[in-house]
Amino acid sequence: MVSNNPNLTLALSLDSADPLSSFREKFLIPQHDGKDALYFTGNSLGLQPRSASDALKTELEDWATLGVTGHIRARNPWMHYHELFTSHLSEMAGALPSEVVAMNALTVNLHLLLVSFYRPSGTRTKILCEAKAFPSDRYALVSQIHFHGGNPDIDLVELEPREGEHCLRLEDIEKVIFELGDELATVMIGGVNYYTGQLHDLKNITSAAHKVGATCGFDLAHGMGNVPFELHDWDVDFASWCSYKYMNSGPGAVSGIYVHERHHNSGIPRLEGWWGHEKSTRFKMDPDYVSMGTVESWQMSNAPVLNMAVHKASLEIFEAAGGIKKLRERSLRLTAFLEKTVHEVSASTGVNLEIITPSNPEHRGAQLSIVAHGQGRDLYDKLSSEGVIVDWREPDVIRMAPVPLYNSFEDIARFGIILEDALRNSRT
Repeated sequence: MVSNNPNLTLALSLDSADPLSSFREKFLIPQHDGKDALYFTGNSLGLQPRSASDALKTELEDWATLGVTGHIRARNPWMHYHELFTSHLSEMAGALPSEVVAMNALTVNLHLLLVSFYRPSGTRTKILCEAKAFPSDRYALVSQIHFHGGNPDIDLVELEPREGEHCLRLEDIEKVIFELGDELATVMIGGVNYYTGQLHDLKNITSAAHKVGATCGFDLAHGMGNVPFELHDWDVDFASWCSYKYMNSGPGAVSGIYVHERHHNSGIPRLEGWWGHEKSTRFKMDPDYVSMGTVESWQMSNAPVLNMAVHKASLEIFEAAGGIKKLRERSLRLTAFLEKTVHEVSASTGVNLEIITPSNPEHRGAQLSIVAHGQGRDLYDKLSSEGVIVDWREPDVIRMAPVPLYNSFEDIARFGIILEDALRNSRT
């Protein structure tokens, strides 16, 4: 009987003892047959905060009643709206407040950052990334190489895991960096790999890149709001992220960037727009650009307030929960419980459920990527029919992320019961 399942009993006791369990109530859970679905795709799109509707309503009301004067007189004045995120984002990124800003969309920001940090010259023309990076990252890198007149077949170096392995080893990344030496212009890697869930060693990768004279940056789409970073102390040059995954800010929500403070006034090139102009004189409409002198100088346009309103609501929940480091502690427990559950189902059914995400918790975020050998997409379809919302990636990987703000140990235990039944039924 499900009610006597020991894993479920354990899960209920773990939820009861965890003070962060109550934060689940701050989110709207998709429904399946009148009950909460088992939602494990916060690594693709985070759930809607219950406060999102009121956050949007506030800005719509101010627009309706104030019109253009809302830039100054709104409850959250639109002129400075992006500044509402500075403290939250700097805490998550491990950055100085002057090093982070919310703006644009992820791939737009990657291009803007590469304008500054990929400057091929002489023999130094190569970009290093991981093989099977998120496709949009690869498109950006290839197009940047083309833009500079290079050849991606030569200038894009893609790191493959060792034969028979799924994840990259730090020593192999460092080895290639040192081998490329003065041919390497830029390292640009996904801080957490979208496919395997591997969390890379950003500190040591950055150090290796700098030793050979290259710049180093990261796509943190699967990292921000998932794991804590120390970008400033690790000397990372640049990074960008989205906010619609672990930061629960809605589909297509605003991105953000980090640029180390040493670059702010270094004279490196960047594309410029009026919102990067010194704000005290911005509205004098002078023809000559005067930099803000911070990461804000990479801004080009004023804040998309309606897009950002939910971002504000979500980040307030992070703050109420004690911040990313506190949530990371719960995340480690949840992911370990999921790992344990998958191994137990594998043992009880005899089906090889291979977790390709690193087993070391320090080398992964919330996500586990699972290959159910011999099963195929039909297993994903069976799980979906039972209200389990996970992500399928060709050819044979199920990705799932127990998010600490709204997933529960009970979610995981019930997933295990459904998974075991699906695997047993597939063999009858």
